[in-house]
Amino acid sequence: MDLITPAQRDELFNSFERDAFHLELRDDYGSPTEDDAYARWKRNEPDDYKWLDPWFGMIRRVTEEAKTVRRVRVITEPHSQYVTWEHSLTDMNIEAGEDIRWLPRHQLPEGITFPLQGSDWWLYDDRLLAVGHFDEDGRVLGSEVIEAPALVAECVRVRDLVWSLSTPHREYKP
Repeated sequence: MDLITPAQRDELFNSFERDAFHLELRDDYGSPTEDDAYARWKRNEPDDYKWLDPWFGMIRRVTEEAKTVRRVRVITEPHSQYVTWEHSLTDMNIEAGEDIRWLPRHQLPEGITFPLQGSDWWLYDDRLLAVGHFDEDGRVLGSEVIEAPALVAECVRVRDLVWSLSTPHREYKP
């Protein structure tokens, strides 16, 4: 299986036309981009969040082109330390143009199954998937690009379901 880097995955934001959707299913992530900032937060030290500027700049650019960037975070309650940190940053994502919602695991419909063995994924324009792969410690390995119509259709179905069940960030009270 060929994996693209996070930077190569971000390049997909230059070519989608309408909608990018991210399904997050993990309660903890490991990313070199976030490591220092997360460690500072755990030590209750200040952060200027400059490390997020490239992401926010990209999100502003695509949303100013009338494209949508959405995500649902399926999370465990009570939150892991990582999700608590992630929640504390989400207002900045919203200000940049993302639409983020939260869905506690205990509110998932009974029997729901997630395609792709429960991996996270980005879905671009209901036609292309970038499926996240992680090592056993939750460190990002890269993304697998998939365009198989049946799998994309299943992800569209799951996206629509979790979007309808999730709570917008400003209304979600952990």
